[in-house]
Amino acid sequence: MFYLPSSQNYTGWWGGGNALLTSELEKYYTFGPFTPKVSITDDWVTIEIDSPTIIAQEADYHKTVVLCEKGNYKEAKTLLQNLVDKNPTNSEFHRIMGQILSDEGNQEEAINYLIDALRWDSKNNWALLMMGNIFAKFKNDVPTAMRYYDQALVANPNDNITINNIGANLMQQGKFEEAKKYFCQAIKINNDYPNTHFALGMIAEIENDLQSAFYSSLLAIKLNKNKDVLYQNSVNQAFDVAKRIIAGADKTLFREYLHQLEFEGGTEIDVVEDSEIPTAAKIEFSENYNRPKHLVRFKPHYPAVEHLIMHELVHLDFVIQARNAGLNHLFTATPQNRVAFLETVQPTVAKLHKMQVPEASIDQFCNGLFDGLNLQAYNTPIDLFIEDFLYNEFPELRPYQFLSLYALIQEGLKAVTDATVIELSPATILSKSKIYNLVNALQFKVLFGLDFIKDFNSTAAELHKAEDFYNEFLEYKDNRKPSEEFELVQHWAEDLQIDGYFQLENEKQYRKRSDVDFFISNLQKDPFGLEDDLPFKEKEMEKFQNTQEEIGLNMAVVMFMVDALQYFQHMPVDAIKKIAFEIAMQGTQGFDPNQKNYIIGSIANKRFSGCHILAYYYVSWMLAIPEMVSQLQLPFDEEYKLAITMHKPK
Repeated sequence: MFYLPSSQNYTGWWGGGNALLTSELEKYYTFGPFTPKVSITDDWVTIEIDSPTIIAQEADYHKTVVLCEKGNYKEAKTLLQNLVDKNPTNSEFHRIMGQILSDEGNQEEAINYLIDALRWDSKNNWALLMMGNIFAKFKNDVPTAMRYYDQALVANPNDNITINNIGANLMQQGKFEEAKKYFCQAIKINNDYPNTHFALGMIAEIENDLQSAFYSSLLAIKLNKNKDVLYQNSVNQAFDVAKRIIAGADKTLFREYLHQLEFEGGTEIDVVEDSEIPTAAKIEFSENYNRPKHLVRFKPHYPAVEHLIMHELVHLDFVIQARNAGLNHLFTATPQNRVAFLETVQPTVAKLHKMQVPEASIDQFCNGLFDGLNLQAYNTPIDLFIEDFLYNEFPELRPYQFLSLYALIQEGLKAVTDATVIELSPATILSKSKIYNLVNALQFKVLFGLDFIKDFNSTAAELHKAEDFYNEFLEYKDNRKPSEEFELVQHWAEDLQIDGYFQLENEKQYRKRSDVDFFISNLQKDPFGLEDDLPFKEKEMEKFQNTQEEIGLNMAVVMFMVDALQYFQHMPVDAIKKIAFEIAMQGTQGFDPNQKNYIIGSIANKRFSGCHILAYYYVSWMLAIPEMVSQLQLPFDEEYKLAITMHKPK
């Protein structure tokens, strides 16, 4: 931009068509709403620019535009009328006044000003466009509106907004095919105009092309920077179309992917309804439950449940990839992890005691906090990869994903902003949970355009941390290698100082430690070791004992032994011996380490896990038949010594 001295003439030698040259020079030297006077005499061109007027009126002009944008029409009209009085030949001043009057509802007076705008500049594209809008929307005179639109296109054939409005008027007349051609032409000129995408979504929905309607609605949401009426209409359209898609779609769209994973993983997969699970859906890996099949459980009445099933299947897909690379990890929490967590929430526990909350309710509340935070620590980073994968690899699933993630975002929002939750929960735990929820909200905004970030009422530090986490995910997502998602699980937990609440362990190493259960299960088929192949048994025992040396004390066995010592402490030796032989006889059928419902007939109203019953097995023989314990070859000597010191006879 530059200014020229007052009324100074600039001349030069030109040749060629005068009309075209005049028009191009006017465009080139136009400054805002101020157009120069260009005249051509013989071969000389004179350009007159009224610099003092420009300088004097420019500030008021820009102030008027700002006031209009803020909706302060009263003050804007005062300034604008002054500009019109001083420079009545300026087309743009009249055009802006016409737009203000139209917005205020005075269409007749608006038309008068727009006519004046066109009188001084018949090619004022915005004035032509506004005239078309008024006749189409307020006069219901579509033919007249189209004449103004046609003139606007002649003035500027590459104006996408004019083309969009022509399409809108054709739509209003029910001429959807013709309207769609104009909208598509507008998109080619400017693909970032949300109004056009919204209109295409409307037409697609009318034509029952619901996937296209949903796609266009999402674009209208993403491209709209203002939460105006168009934005809200786009959101409503996206929800309505997504619900229509789900209502009429095939409910087994996940089957093809499921069969692919069965082939790649070599294990069958069952999908079952379960209203009792604590989360919307979960997958139970066959290896962890000693089953022949993987099991996906889901809440049947959850919105767009097909997305939840697919989500869990991607979990399995990632596990298969990681296992093939020997890098899969298991997420576990030990009693020690739980104790570490409980130490951090003691102030909250004390507050609940003062409120006379029952002890059982306090325990349940604290355990819920512990389990909930660990679920977020494990799932949030992995879920980002899963949702990105689903969005890009299964576009037909997006309507399901949209509704399902929206429901989850709302649940997470309520969980960290509810007044009662804030009052009762430890502030530090609530803050960490909010950060994980914010990460999910950041991804939802990127994928679907809806922004709930401000609704979380987060601190600047919380939002900054969530953004750091999401940016770290972005660094990984396009080139993710098997198991890399576990790096984010660990990194983020360390950043939030909650890595002491869980264990993330290589699955191969974990399974190796669990060989104790496999060995003992086989051992119980012959509890006295009389029928086993001796060389094989010695080899297995050596392997088992080496494993025990690697992991040190098994604290679960120790605690179960303390329980056994307390149970047996006042019992006659003969009664203990009876139980010892009963466990030994039951052991001839083998103990399943994953079973949790063993029953010992002599011990009423008690159920045992595999590890629990082995602790009773060892203790009962140690108390009643100590001379035979060595033949059991259970390497629990150190556990038993520790259990003895922990046991306090009553």
